[in-house]
Amino acid sequence: MRFAFVEEHRNRMPVSRLCRIMGVSPRGYRAWRGRPISRRQRRDLVVLAHIREQFRLSLCSYGRPRMTEELKELGLDVGHRRVGRLMRENGIAVKRNRKFKATTDSNHSFNIAPNLLNRDFAADRPNRKWAGDISYVWTREGWLYLAVILDLHSRRVIGWAVSNRMKRDLAIRSLKMAVALRQPPKGCIHHTDRGSQYCSHDYQKILRQHGFKVGTVKYLSHFWSCDDGSLGLLRE
Repeated sequence: MRFAFVEEHRNRMPVSRLCRIMGVSPRGYRAWRGRPISRRQRRDLVVLAHIREQFRLSLCSYGRPRMTEELKELGLDVGHRRVGRLMRENGIAVKRNRKFKATTDSNHSFNIAPNLLNRDFAADRPNRKWAGDISYVWTREGWLYLAVILDLHSRRVIGWAVSNRMKRDLAIRSLKMAVALRQPPKGCIHHTDRGSQYCSHDYQKILRQHGFKVGTVKYLSHFWSCDDGSLGLLRE
């Protein structure tokens, strides 16, 4: 693929310099360029074009496993080895950028519910107080957003949803899972921050349908419980 690199960048830099950088001879490059492209090379070029596009759309966060899954969903017959080889040979690698990623968008026009808990996170029985949050996790495939619903009686996750993008339905999917699992009685307190995902009309409609008492708070801090491994939530 060294000749392919020279071919791809020949309009940006003299061929002689590119050949020197890649450790090949200009004569060898010209001979390579004069040969007909094989069927395998044509297929590789098609796959590579898709890889570049999906890598761009993922904001440089897709590694080999995730990229392979995406290409298969597009209908391409590819395997991990082929995708990994093309990414490696063309310098396509995940950018390990771990900068802070916002999960709460409080700048919206939706109605804001009051703080019903006032830092009282204790619950004497299940399905009395639920808390929802959206966090993010760094993996070798890039950032993943995680929406969870916890029962504050046990601090166990009872609903969750995950996505590589902050999609509108992320919080809704976690809520629907929790409702289907627990079927809470009317009057259960539902506590979240004031992000648009939780204050949206669609999310609030589901809460009304199931008779939740809705409470919100401005800021949220996270901690992981060392006792049970579940995600805990604290309102400041």
